[in-house]
Amino acid sequence: MTIVNIRRDVDDKFYRYRMPLLEIKIEGKGNGIKTVIPNMSDIARALSRPPTYPTKYFGCELGAQTIVDEKGDRFIVNGAHDANRLRELLDGFIDKFVLCGHCKNPETALKIKDGDIWRDCKACGKRSMVDMGHKLTTYIIKNPPPKRAKGTKGAGKSSGQTVEQGDGAGSDDELTRRIKEEAAQIPTAEQVQRDDADEDWSVDTSEAAVAARAKALEGSIANVILDDDEGDDEGPYSAFGAWILKEREAGHTPGPAEVYRKTQELGIEKKHKTLQVLFQALFTDKAPQEVETYAPLLLKLVTSDKHQKSMLGGIERLAGLEFPSLIPNGVPRLLMALYQNDILDEDVARNWGTHVSKKYVDKETCKKVRKCAAPFLEWLDQASDEDSDEDDDGDEEDGEDDGEDDGEDDEDAEEEPPVAAAAQGTATNYQEGDSDLDDL
Repeated sequence: MTIVNIRRDVDDKFYRYRMPLLEIKIEGKGNGIKTVIPNMSDIARALSRPPTYPTKYFGCELGAQTIVDEKGDRFIVNGAHDANRLRELLDGFIDKFVLCGHCKNPETALKIKDGDIWRDCKACGKRSMVDMGHKLTTYIIKNPPPKRAKGTKGAGKSSGQTVEQGDGAGSDDELTRRIKEEAAQIPTAEQVQRDDADEDWSVDTSEAAVAARAKALEGSIANVILDDDEGDDEGPYSAFGAWILKEREAGHTPGPAEVYRKTQELGIEKKHKTLQVLFQALFTDKAPQEVETYAPLLLKLVTSDKHQKSMLGGIERLAGLEFPSLIPNGVPRLLMALYQNDILDEDVARNWGTHVSKKYVDKETCKKVRKCAAPFLEWLDQASDEDSDEDDDGDEEDGEDDGEDDGEDDEDAEEEPPVAAAAQGTATNYQEGDSDLDDL
């Protein structure tokens, strides 16, 4: 599937807002000919809009009848239409009903108040009204976007998904419940210090010990299993990991620009497996603090959910094999730092934290590392509930933003949750200074 920028006028290949390229399929003959859009649900999910909205928009612009079957995932526009023409119309829909009218960011939600439709921007915080003269607005008012179910941030028809309502809504499967129960039994740092006061946790820092650990790490990197759909040779990844270890042994920790140049030299800057090797070889027991330094590099390398999953696999090997001291408190702080720097997505983190896999480490080690993510996932649940409450409160207020109350945020700010407060300082905004990656 081809992936393009949501704003196709933006040529930046690192643009974070992406969607599948619209595809069509012509069916029927004569008067019964029709154009089917097989990936409309995927496009709608990327735009956080119900798939019926862009489909109806096509019908309004083309003067054609549309057929919507959400259960069967079929979205049809009567007549034979060119793919490029539909893509241009989709750009028009995005500009009129998705992009913020102030900052042109697609991270918006539609709000209906007093018969008017507003785009509520989550990036700049402003609201802008859509063109109420368009025919689609009548359909949107009659079929408003459903509100999110609590605990399912980003899910629902408003993001192109279906939220099941009833007795099974929001329930966890057996594995999730078991992980949460076991996570509650993880001892705190104070309990560990009290129970294991007589145990020696020091690390041998002699030259022989450091060399032995580096050799073992290099061997483990070389034995990383490739995905079935990727036939690349392991040579570049082993060379990449060995280069980082050699630099560290020489007393020099490579900077973000050096690492990125090395990935370009080896031709692996776009490969998801690079993230796994990077985290295992470059980061240390101070990984939550090191994320701040390497955030520009990670933003360039992490371009899809697959990259994020490989990055989380590297964290499993980092905390489970190389630096066990990251368990239990270091892992949630590391995840928080990645999340606050927009490197890790909420949905990917949730899925990773509630499922056990032996792809990167053995099952027991995987379970131990992922259980440590429970405080971070609980914080995400609390933040999701707060967002839902804020949405409900926002519907009662005046929809138009006069731009004069921006300075009140600091006075009304609530106390940060424990995990967020622990990560404060490790997820600072690196964009305040110039990154040496800008020169690449």
